[in-house]
Amino acid sequence: MIKRAIAALAALSLSSCAQQDDRTTLVVQRFFGECGAVYGSSTDIAAADTECGILTTTINRFQSENPDIRLRVNVVAWPGYPQLAAQIAAGDPPDVVTMHQSVITDYQAKGLLAALDETLREAGISPAQLTPAARGGVTIADRTYGLPIDTIGRLFHVNTRLMREAGLMQGSRPLLPTSSEELLAHARRFKAATGKPYLLLGQVAASDVLASTLYTYLLAKDAVIFPDPRHIRLATPEAHRIVSLFRQLGAEGLMPLDQDFPAAHNAFLAGEAGIFATGTWMIGAYEEVAQDESSALHNGYAVLPFPRLWGQPTSVVDGHAWVVPKAERGAAEQRAIRRFLAHMARHNYDWARTGHLPAFADVLKRPDFNALPHRRDIAAMAATGKQLPAYVQRQSAIQGLLAEEIEAAVTGLKPVDTALRDAERRVNELLSQML
Repeated sequence: MIKRAIAALAALSLSSCAQQDDRTTLVVQRFFGECGAVYGSSTDIAAADTECGILTTTINRFQSENPDIRLRVNVVAWPGYPQLAAQIAAGDPPDVVTMHQSVITDYQAKGLLAALDETLREAGISPAQLTPAARGGVTIADRTYGLPIDTIGRLFHVNTRLMREAGLMQGSRPLLPTSSEELLAHARRFKAATGKPYLLLGQVAASDVLASTLYTYLLAKDAVIFPDPRHIRLATPEAHRIVSLFRQLGAEGLMPLDQDFPAAHNAFLAGEAGIFATGTWMIGAYEEVAQDESSALHNGYAVLPFPRLWGQPTSVVDGHAWVVPKAERGAAEQRAIRRFLAHMARHNYDWARTGHLPAFADVLKRPDFNALPHRRDIAAMAATGKQLPAYVQRQSAIQGLLAEEIEAAVTGLKPVDTALRDAERRVNELLSQML
């Protein structure tokens, strides 16, 4: 590989003035931000917080425990895929890379990722150890293309102080609706009691919000969203009912239609709404705010999976994984990769402190995991969460197209059926261009 050759030439040129480093080089590329100024070379994983802090210290620990490996870490701007594509095109990909599970199929379909079944087996990792949601996120045609590290998805983050004011609590737990009709009734009751909107989505300029909400409730009804790799099915009565519900919430002022994520986030923190439907990644931040006596969330924060309005309880989920781009590697490099993946698997509990659900089923049973705030309340999503079919490529681009059309329907710019037909047509046109 190019990076190996460059390293060898550099070593030769410096041999007269420095000792050659004969260790195996492992190049790890990741997103999740740069926080070296805070964590530096710290290996104290338990003392770290945030995604960046926990990942940085976990990787630092790997280096300290494996001094025979020369670790190079590339931190890329989120999500890092343009850089990865350029590295692959140049024939110089990193050895191990963070990747969203929903993106894996884009690379696997082009033959750019190594199947990891044997690698994981030799690292002592079995697919049977993974949660159903995590296993589904890295499995394509019965082959495993990544080591999942978590399951992520959207949740109902709840201001229980306002819910209590509206009479929507059962003891210490929020009373969430069990049907679309009950959702509207709760939202109207909440607005009448508090004068504030019931639900925040923060959907403006956030393509995944409306798309994931539609996916969630279609999957709950066992709808076939993608009947094959080239088609989406949206012009259906099921999709019409889901989009119409959110259009009604907006029309009645029960859900703002003009908020992006920062606006919705700030409104929720200020106690200006009952529920914010945002991700697992916000649990830690909101729990910290709830400990502040001056906060509108003080002693008044809960988080739960999306309520079952139709069909079965479920949520569309995604996740993060470590993947290995295809390249020629020697036995020593393969061993280094196995050791790195085994290390990350051993520290899956530490990663779960970010708010994401763990990828390994045994972590869900650990007393220390269940002692973390709200984890018992959301743990079911590791079993009930569903991914889109593994053959669906360009999922991010599809979300963008869906968001434009669904937002047009929810805001009243288009009739619901017109928006769904337009979304179906546009997505099918995109998929028809796939090689």
